[in-house]
Amino acid sequence: MADASTIEKVGRRCSIARSLEVIGEKWSILIVREAFWGRTRFSEFRDALGVSSDILTDRLATLVEGGVLERVPYRESGSRERYSYHLTEAGRELAPVMAALNSWGEANRPSEYGRSAEYRDAVTGEAVELAFHTADGRLVDQSGVTFVRGPAVIAR
Repeated sequence: MADASTIEKVGRRCSIARSLEVIGEKWSILIVREAFWGRTRFSEFRDALGVSSDILTDRLATLVEGGVLERVPYRESGSRERYSYHLTEAGRELAPVMAALNSWGEANRPSEYGRSAEYRDAVTGEAVELAFHTADGRLVDQSGVTFVRGPAVIAR
């Protein structure tokens, strides 16, 4: 069994572990989903997700600190200043992650209600899908992809 310092060192070297520190909580990834669907306000996230205010506050802070969301002040007439939350460039780069989770869920955890999300070309409306491809654009079937340790993990 690995000791705590070994686990911590591997976590620092592993991009998946570092990513999960920011988006690895259930509520965090669902907040990101809602942000992709256009929600920006605390009350919108809370109402859409049914999450408690204290958990939502914590997850929003983590997503802001992790660079996934940015806080933008706004004030409605007669109200105090509040903040809306918007995807950053890094947050928008989570689109393929969200699509991959959605695809896996549709295939392996289907719902009786049908598809929960679809991904389309913003210009043509044509359905799009995730795929592996080589640097020169050749498509590679998922069964032909192998996972190989990178230098950060090999160096341990």
